[in-house]
Amino acid sequence: MTTVVFDHIPWQPAMEPLLKRVRLAEESDYWAEFQAFCAAAQEVARPKAMLKVAYVEAKGEDYVIVEGVRLSSRVLRVNLELAHRVLMYVATCGMELQRWAEGEMDPLRQFWAEALKEQALGAAIKTVSQHISEHYPGKTSAMNPGSLADWPLREQRPFFAIMGDVEGAIGVRLTPSCLMVPNKSVSSLRFPVEENFESCQLCPREVCPGRRAPYDPELYERKFRPRAKGG
Repeated sequence: MTTVVFDHIPWQPAMEPLLKRVRLAEESDYWAEFQAFCAAAQEVARPKAMLKVAYVEAKGEDYVIVEGVRLSSRVLRVNLELAHRVLMYVATCGMELQRWAEGEMDPLRQFWAEALKEQALGAAIKTVSQHISEHYPGKTSAMNPGSLADWPLREQRPFFAIMGDVEGAIGVRLTPSCLMVPNKSVSSLRFPVEENFESCQLCPREVCPGRRAPYDPELYERKFRPRAKGG
């Protein structure tokens, strides 16, 4: 197995999308303050990511065993039907930016800080995604623990168990409720596919700013519903 840690990820705030995100115009009275705020964030930020190449050892009706650890999900099991190897990663804005943001008491500046943390996380995701594309070419899709009821948030525990010492490597830890700290962190499992899959296709939530594909109400029955024995 292979583990790669990315802890020197360059990041510079992208002002145009940031201004849209925080709904601020350059002619605003807050413009100079916001520029200085972004510069301070860039100074402390250290976005990071950890990638692990792991191997599927066994498959059941609604689970897979990866590196000796059980991941329980019927959807994941079906998606990994032909997979023997998976690419798992955790990416984060970094504890440095998290602690810096926690020092802000003003609600407006807290709002700005969350937008900056999102961008720093984006830089970490981009870095690990580029590494995957360069070193593990081929069409892949991804699933994230907690993105579907079929693979709930509690599955973060076995996910992190497979990953190893994530906190020691990049500073990300799980809370008792399986949320990640820093809050702008993501965990993802990528797998080879012949046709694209997005968890969004199985999610009926109507209002979701992160939606990447339309909801397909027939997909679960068509592809993921367990078949009756002998049927």
